[in-house]
Amino acid sequence: MGVRVGVDMVAVDDVEESIRVHSERYLGRVYTTTELADCRLPDGTYDARALAARIAAKEAVLKVLRVEDEGIPWRAIGVRKDGSGRPGIELTGAAEALAEQRGVGELEVSISHSGTFAAAVVVAEVSGER
Repeated sequence: MGVRVGVDMVAVDDVEESIRVHSERYLGRVYTTTELADCRLPDGTYDARALAARIAAKEAVLKVLRVEDEGIPWRAIGVRKDGSGRPGIELTGAAEALAEQRGVGELEVSISHSGTFAAAVVVAEVSGER
């Protein structure tokens, strides 16, 4: 068994701009229903820092999967909370199939956001690698 690590950082301002310019089209293309529910504020707007952290996690997953020309939709990678509020990764569709094909096991994620940046680290055991 080997280990792969993916890291990414996203500017919160970029996410705020995407929401401002593209609104629901952007949100619906990039985030799962669960992610949007988790990041919705009481006033009906979205927490851009939390959304930026989820983009960073998705990018980190793509690095662990070593995506090249494969078309992996953003929504095929989801960040979800477990019962205690810790983040986890859920793969579906093309992302799940690619993980199986490449021997990528369960993914562990850590996300953080502070000020104008959000970051994520994803770690996975991979069969057949050293």
